Amino acid sequence: MDMGIAGKRAAVAGGSSGLGLATAKALAAEGAQVVICGRDAGRLEAAALAVGHGCIPVVCDVGSAEGGAAFVEAAINALGGVDILVANAGGPPPGTFASTPIDLYQVGLDLNLLSVVGMCKAAIPAMQERKWGRVIAITSVAVRQPMANLILSNTARSGVTGFLKTVAREVAHDGVTVNTVQPGMHLTGRITQLYGAAPDASAMGIPAGVMGDPDDFGHVVTFLCSDHAKFVTGVQMHVDGGAYGGLL
Repeated sequence: MDMGIAGKRAAVAGGSSGLGLATAKALAAEGAQVVICGRDAGRLEAAALAVGHGCIPVVCDVGSAEGGAAFVEAAINALGGVDILVANAGGPPPGTFASTPIDLYQVGLDLNLLSVVGMCKAAIPAMQERKWGRVIAITSVAVRQPMANLILSNTARSGVTGFLKTVAREVAHDGVTVNTVQPGMHLTGRITQLYGAAPDASAMGIPAGVMGDPDDFGHVVTFLCSDHAKFVTGVQMHVDGGAYGGLL
């Protein structure tokens, strides 16, 4: 299937590893011009080579509203504009209500909420003028079903979900779609960081019986960025192998 995004300009935040890298690969394979960012120059260069197709690496920390906006502005300078924005960042430190001091909440909000606001402020107005745009935020299935020991992520990502749902309704008439994709357990460095080795999928309550493949996740995001998905907006799509048990 031709996704209809060949030649579109894509900015993928947090694209040096994990789900961001997988998404950048999938977009580039469909002919999009891709800019990725990360904090480590060496890892970022290696990721750009892995993406291929002329992927441009930009060293940038998207851990704040200012950092998020700076990344989008760098992508615009590199590509001449941004048609597709994939808002993504690493997770904040783990912790519970009892173990997490109040000052760390600002860190989580900066990283997983305000950074997305900054990216959207920098990218969406020009999309509205062109009457075409795609915004996808990679959040977490924890928005639907909070995960133990991740109170900062649960809190901040729920906030960004409400923000993007609101924005989606405001810009839909301009041909700009805004959606969030909520990953469950995928085989990424974040999982290793949180759990040590890759956990057993069945023990983690994943009905599919396997951990998610980041490349598969990247293809889901790419579909939402495609021309075929122009009538899909304001959606929160969980990609978790059936782990979430709710009806809504």
